[in-house]
Order: sequence, then C-alpha cells, then structure tokens
Amino acid sequence: MEIGQVKVAEDSDFYQLKRLVDDDADWKLEYEKGATTKVWTKQVINSNFKMVKVHTVFPNVTPNTLFDVLHDPEYRKEWDEHMVASIEIGYLNPNNDVGYYALSCPAPVKNRDFVLQRSWLDFGDEKLIFNHSVNHTLYPPKKGFVRAVSLITGFVVRPKDHGTFLGYITQTDPKGKLPSWLINKLTQKFAPKAIRKLEKAAEGYTNWKQLQPNPNFKPWIYPEQTLLSKRINVAECVNKSGTGDQDSEDE
Repeated sequence: MEIGQVKVAEDSDFYQLKRLVDDDADWKLEYEKGATTKVWTKQVINSNFKMVKVHTVFPNVTPNTLFDVLHDPEYRKEWDEHMVASIEIGYLNPNNDVGYYALSCPAPVKNRDFVLQRSWLDFGDEKLIFNHSVNHTLYPPKKGFVRAVSLITGFVVRPKDHGTFLGYITQTDPKGKLPSWLINKLTQKFAPKAIRKLEKAAEGYTNWKQLQPNPNFKPWIYPEQTLLSKRINVAECVNKSGTGDQDSEDE
C-alpha cells in the first residue's frame, strides 16, 4: 500500500510481502551467521534508503508465540527499551488497525515517532504482519520528535523443524538530516541485533503472559475482544499539519 493510504489490506498486499521475503533476486547478501541467519539489502527505485531483509530461525519459539509477541503492546513495554509510547488509535476491521509509536534515539539524534497502519493474517502454518506510515489528525508531528516514515516493515512467520522461521523486511525513512548512507549502514548492522532481542523476548513471553490479570486477552487472535467503539474514521487519517516532521533537523 502507498504511504498515507488507509484501507483494509488486500490479498495482493500480503502476496507482495511474501514475494519480498521469499524472492532473493536483486538482493545483495550482506551478512551470514551459520545456517540460520542471513541479512540482505536491496536498492529500491526512487529511494535513497535501502530495503533490508533478514531470514532467521528461532529454535525454541513456536510460531503462535512469536505472532503474539509481535502484536502484544503490553509485553513490548517489557523488552523494547527504545519504546517511548505505543498507542492504539483504532481499528479498520479485526485485521487492520492504526496506532502511534514513538522511540528514543541516542544523543544527539532526536527521537522519532510514527503513525502506522498495521495489517495481519493468520493462516495457521503461515502468519503475516506488515505496516506502513499513515496520518491521523489526533497525532500530528510534535515538538521533540521527528516524524519518520515506514515505507514497509513486515514479518512472515512459519514453522521450521521444531522451531520458527522468521522473515523480516524493513524500509524506513527516518527523515531529519541524517545522511542516507549512514542510515543504510546502521540499519544493516543493527537488524540482526534487533532480531536476536526479539528472539529472547519471545522465549520469555509465555511465562510473562500467564502472570497477567487477563492472560487470554489477545484481540489480534480473538476479534470479539476488539473495542468496536474504537473504529477508525478514515476522514481523520489525513495530515493537516502541512509538514512531515515537527523537528526537521537532528542536533
């Protein structure tokens, strides 16, 4: 889907995610560790920011658990030390929502934030999640943050032997004044570290969830748990600020 476009994801959108994960043509292998983890980059037309792809296997994690971890906003507070805020704005339908996410960046770089539409499907043996940047009138760019853009960030989760295969795709424009070559290098370098952190988080999720007041609360699986009063009004998904970022420069 295009940046800023808010609509229920179609089959073609999920097919595009799978194609990006599974087709290695025109990708450059940048990193390989053992037989389980590989990192590729791909130059994309009309963008200075490369797409990064990771394939890995989590031997001690089930696909269902990883799917939960990628969704659960309360658990993310436990393992994502860079998260400043994660707010659910509302749902388009039980498989598409819009949310706000803010993260801290190391000084002197300003913090970044996003408004994202997330879409997902669970086919049992294959689970798909992806997001892209959109707008919302209640969450305009604000002082102290640079409004970044996710062109696409996606996950493909499948069973692999006795564990889980994860295919991860990301292409992000952080905005601000950071040079694209530096962003490309940092993204390529830190993607494997982020995946390893996700693996560790997934290994601890089941025990954590069992200790929560409502361990069966998983609206990404059980649509009846979604708050229907939080339906998204697409007319509010516009950018009225006239700018993509409040603070356009990094200090």
